[in-house]
Amino acid sequence: MQLPKYYEDFGTLHVGTEEPRAYFVPFESAAAALASAGEFCGGRQNSALFQSLNGTWRFDYYQSLDEVPEDVLAAECPAAGASIPVPSVWQNHGYDRHQYTNVQYPIPYDPPYVPAQNPCGVYRRSFTAQPDGRRVYLNFEGVDSCFYVWLNGRLVGYSQVSHSTSEFEVTDFLAAGENYITVAVLKWCDGTYLEDQDKLRMSGIFRDVYLLYRAPSHLRDYFVHTPLSADYRSADIEVELSFSGEALPVKAALFSPDGQKLCCTEAAAGAERLCLHVDAPELWNAEAPRLYTLLLEAGGEAVAERVGLREVRVADGVLLLNGMPVKFRGVNRHDSDPVTGAAISPEQAVRDLRVMKEHNVNAIRTSHYPNAPWFPRLCAEYGFYLINESDIESHGTTTVFNAGPPFSAGSRDRRYDAPVLDRVQRNVLQNKNVPAILLWSLGNESGYGKGFEEAARWTRAYDPSRLVHYESSIYQEPDEGTTTEVLDVYSRMYPPVHEIHEYFAAEKSPKPYILCEYIHAMGNGPGDAQDYQELIDRYPGLTGGFVWEFCDHAVYTGTTPEGKKKYGYGGDFGEYPHDGNFCMDGLVYPDRTPHTGFAEYKNVIRPVYAALEADGSVRFTSRYDFLRANEELAACYEVTCDGDVVEQGSFELPVLPPHGSAAARIGYMRPAAGECYLNITYYRKKESPLTPAGMPVGRDQLLLRAEAKVPARPAADASLHLTETATAVVVAGARFRYVLDKRTGMFSELCAGNRALIRRPVELNIWRAPTDNDRNVRAQWEAAGYDRVQPRVYRTEAVLEDGRAVVACELSLAAVVVQRALTATVRYEIGGDGAVAVELSGTRDTALPYLPRLGLRLFLPKQMDRASYFGYGPYESYIDKRRASYKGKFETTARGNHEDYIKPQENGSHYGCNYVRVEGPDGGWLAEAGQPFSFNISPYTQEELSAKAHNYELEECPDTVLCLDWAVSGIGSNSCGPQLLEQYRFQPAEFHYTLTLRPVTNL
Repeated sequence: MQLPKYYEDFGTLHVGTEEPRAYFVPFESAAAALASAGEFCGGRQNSALFQSLNGTWRFDYYQSLDEVPEDVLAAECPAAGASIPVPSVWQNHGYDRHQYTNVQYPIPYDPPYVPAQNPCGVYRRSFTAQPDGRRVYLNFEGVDSCFYVWLNGRLVGYSQVSHSTSEFEVTDFLAAGENYITVAVLKWCDGTYLEDQDKLRMSGIFRDVYLLYRAPSHLRDYFVHTPLSADYRSADIEVELSFSGEALPVKAALFSPDGQKLCCTEAAAGAERLCLHVDAPELWNAEAPRLYTLLLEAGGEAVAERVGLREVRVADGVLLLNGMPVKFRGVNRHDSDPVTGAAISPEQAVRDLRVMKEHNVNAIRTSHYPNAPWFPRLCAEYGFYLINESDIESHGTTTVFNAGPPFSAGSRDRRYDAPVLDRVQRNVLQNKNVPAILLWSLGNESGYGKGFEEAARWTRAYDPSRLVHYESSIYQEPDEGTTTEVLDVYSRMYPPVHEIHEYFAAEKSPKPYILCEYIHAMGNGPGDAQDYQELIDRYPGLTGGFVWEFCDHAVYTGTTPEGKKKYGYGGDFGEYPHDGNFCMDGLVYPDRTPHTGFAEYKNVIRPVYAALEADGSVRFTSRYDFLRANEELAACYEVTCDGDVVEQGSFELPVLPPHGSAAARIGYMRPAAGECYLNITYYRKKESPLTPAGMPVGRDQLLLRAEAKVPARPAADASLHLTETATAVVVAGARFRYVLDKRTGMFSELCAGNRALIRRPVELNIWRAPTDNDRNVRAQWEAAGYDRVQPRVYRTEAVLEDGRAVVACELSLAAVVVQRALTATVRYEIGGDGAVAVELSGTRDTALPYLPRLGLRLFLPKQMDRASYFGYGPYESYIDKRRASYKGKFETTARGNHEDYIKPQENGSHYGCNYVRVEGPDGGWLAEAGQPFSFNISPYTQEELSAKAHNYELEECPDTVLCLDWAVSGIGSNSCGPQLLEQYRFQPAEFHYTLTLRPVTNL
């Protein structure tokens, strides 16, 4: 059908819509408004003036708007036909197909035009309305990407900006009684060039649709300001008022956080402002989110607004809230669910907030668009700081061939200026009364031109009570004549640790520094959370950061015959272009089960941390910005010696004011021998709306005493036999027989107690299944041949010496095409008890990349799958990812040790082990060393983990795979962030390690 092509016109963004305003839902009486104010999402469903149009709509899908018959848009809603729930996305209901892209545009870059084959979904339903002389407004809280709307066969209007509310007055279109509505939604529009967010691309009416019934003259908009006195002992609540129709008198009353009426006032008709005063205010912050209720009555309607009294400002380059420095321990969050896609209910959002609170998160960046209008209000109720971001991202312009710098194809195009300003204004105007929002963000990764500068100027002028954020200002082009002085913070993504040090070592910046994205959490990661947190704790101007990102984005695609859930990501739907599994980069799985990386982050950002003083006392430091840690947290301790608990108890933390530090004597006894630790665990004393009392919030492990224990030497036995052939060395004792292959320098048979203790030859192993954070170094590793090295033995010597067999092999590991990766001598000393002391000495070619690992890989009988160890557990742990774990005694199994990442990769290693015992019904192995080592027990080979794209495709090895590693390179966050820190790379020029293996027989 023929319609005006507003969707290809930067000059026509909205037709027939109301001007943006603050989100609120009026009620029919003050009593009704107050009764619902504290309810879930403001209880808007309780208002007699609110009518939801959510539910089942008739739905027809077309390849383009041109294919939609004229009579479809004018016809009444059919009684039968295909249907779809609203809100939802049509890709989840059998239409179109899913597509995931990060940077790449899904359409040609040809603004403002979009493909002629532009899928169109036509939604229809009927509803009953009773205006009774009221004016009626139709609200769409989110439609992707644009839409035309008809009521009773008449075109009402058009709108875009997927993640913002579009409101139409439909009073003159509505009939008393039965009505029918038609909405035509297009997949793409000129706004698509500004909505290139890193996410699964989904279409349709994905947020709530409803009617509001308003009096002929009514309070149209209001803006609540809460200036505080300089000493924070009093506050004013100033409310700007605007009306539709005639100006009205307004009554206002303020209720305390506990529901007590504090004061009231009245503004005469025509007044543009009213004011109330509060003495000794209870100020809002994320740790104690105290909210007042402001009741406004006008024209027979009532509105109850939740108000937080707080002040945001910058002093000496530090972000202050209510005069106190605050630090963001945040996450970036998309609206995402594997079943409902971008259509997120309040219940789903609260599920996310609960998981965040359980993991010590206090801040959210709404990446990269405003959430539904009830979401920031939930954050205000539950206590989260927000960077509320506008619906703008155009990093696809970086793929455009042009002579300019990154993003310049978009930032220099002045046609985008009006759409950019429109999107920023809609974000600000809709959410301006939410105290949780401390910063407005202009958008994400879109360059910095005059359009963004003007949007920043407007935002600052309209709302000077908040700060303005925009990371992409770092792409400012000096020759474009722009200034960044209109921005209040300096924001970066993924800067290396050394760059942050250099920044604060240089001249002091007047702006707070925010890591708006950091420690990319893709797959097995992040591995550098502690390194960044140390900087955040050290520099007052470093305001904290927001992990990229909260959840893995995926589409639930069913289950395997065995019942395992299947999740799809980029490329699984036959789409082009796509960016693979780069959407699987969250701290939680799609079903919100936390990754081990979230446990890591939780402990890194714990609200209190401890250090041991020289006199044996413990110094505690609080990360709380407003609360006293000793009033919020209980603590218990235990002393362990060689992994065994020898003492335990509970204690009270010393008085710890916000950001305070104090030492205390716990009263523990320091053991006289062994490797000893003081373990301290912190628990919540109080219940909160999202967390129970008694919930652990973090732990510290303090080394009391170190003692390196050298494993006993293999026992001498004069009855040992040693025989040698051209290809093997055979060592036999009373209860064992070992065969070493001269061609590999490794054992090919290990039998003890008449049982084979390995099923395949032992390997000297330097490869690991690449993690997502290895994605950039993987090509270097593969070019160096690390995934296909073969041993070459140059010389083998075998002798019986003092009742022990000693075998030494000179060998190398190398792959075809390239030089040796390493050259080494491996020496085995075998005793009559079957123990094998392994000593590895050698050199690495430093021209090659750092090694993924260095160790031995054993293939054990399948039933040999239980492990007990003294090392870092219970979570997987690596040199740079071990703060969720602690040194202790733990037990696991091969299957239980596997971390089931949706894209298979290296997982399940345990760092810093003194020993590990792996056994089954018929025996096993005890591995121990004088220096800490890592081990990994798994039902999968590293080759299988490397080869498969999805976890449900994995096939178990017929053996149990045991890796005993002298060294494993760290995890880092290089999937999107900086390279792995030097200190976490395994790249020595020379190395020397030992390990002792002892057979365990249960016969």
